Amino acid sequence: MKPEQFVGLDIGTSSVRCVVGSFDPNGSSMPSIVGHGQAFNQGMRRGAVVHVDDVTNAIVQAVTEAERISGMSIKHATVNVNGSHVSGLNSEGVIAISAANREITSEDRLRVEEAATIVSLPPNREIVQFFAKNYSLDGQRNIKDPVGMHGVRLEVDAHIVTASSPNLRNLDMALEKAEIQPTHHTVSGLAAAEAVLTRQQKEAGTALIDIGAGTTNLIVFEDGEVQYIAVLPLGGQHITNDLAIGLKTDLDIAEAVKLQHANLRPDVRKNDVTVKINSKTHDFKSEEISVIVEARVEELLEYVDKELHKIKRSRKLPGGIVITGGTAKMPGLDEFARQKLQLPARVGKLQNIGGLADTVADSGFVTVVGLMLLDMLLLPALPPNTTSRTSQNARALLGGIFSRFRR
Repeated sequence: MKPEQFVGLDIGTSSVRCVVGSFDPNGSSMPSIVGHGQAFNQGMRRGAVVHVDDVTNAIVQAVTEAERISGMSIKHATVNVNGSHVSGLNSEGVIAISAANREITSEDRLRVEEAATIVSLPPNREIVQFFAKNYSLDGQRNIKDPVGMHGVRLEVDAHIVTASSPNLRNLDMALEKAEIQPTHHTVSGLAAAEAVLTRQQKEAGTALIDIGAGTTNLIVFEDGEVQYIAVLPLGGQHITNDLAIGLKTDLDIAEAVKLQHANLRPDVRKNDVTVKINSKTHDFKSEEISVIVEARVEELLEYVDKELHKIKRSRKLPGGIVITGGTAKMPGLDEFARQKLQLPARVGKLQNIGGLADTVADSGFVTVVGLMLLDMLLLPALPPNTTSRTSQNARALLGGIFSRFRR
């Protein structure tokens, strides 16, 4: 039976966000948002947990607010894995079809995918997600689903996402203290893509850039499948730090300058700007702000272009660039990215969401809404690290039923 609620939990560098969704009561297949919560997070650095208790407190605050708005109790959620320790690698798997009629079954597909996951990893890394890009059957390439076809040799080209085991354990420890069971772990970029990209964009070839506070997630789609994933150690917080150094001011003032006056549009009038913090006014030159912000954003886009060069997709994506994350609100960022990357660029918008959609229309909520959607779509699967626990709970339940029957 499907649960009545789906929960996404975005544990970010600067804040923790929680979104609760359910099926539309009017019978529509469109998911409906029924609750959301947000809390400031001081326990993360560049997507990695550095203070477990601080992260736990932020999770509890965000989940409590979402529970209050939705009127539902939250015990499970799909959680993102973020940080520069997340990386992707390509892999291949090959098996022989031994059935008498040489027909490919779903078990054969699982076997070849399992063969692709047998890769040499350091002892401190583990596989988070597996993406099958395409299959090959007896030399015939670019097969989307081989089940039902006939052949002798089945191959798969895959992209595997790995992460640091200690960082995953710290994240799970914070969730355990907050009494939240992770239903699935997934990368932030995939969640954001689920919320804003259309099927046509995924087929044509599109790169999504999710610019958070401490990290930037890059995920490339082509032919409807994930082709590449990378996490860059740059984000909106670095712009704030640069402004604090360049303007010789405090971090809270620099953050206010970034939010109120950072602008990448070339036609903006270059007047001096004033920021008021705690009843004190601070004056800065608009030209200095523009130079500092443009330099850091240009550096970020250069990193993105280097990653696209690795997979030979630089300036070769018909679907262009889609930008999400809190920094995506900066005016002129899409046009700036279009010039630097020589690709179509736009800011991602949530699609086909009902309920309290207007309350999560902010670009910073894109990832957590995507996590909620993945919590709904990935429902049949069980996370690897909870399989044994689930089977123990099932055995305990059956034991209780049989004991009551005997009595």
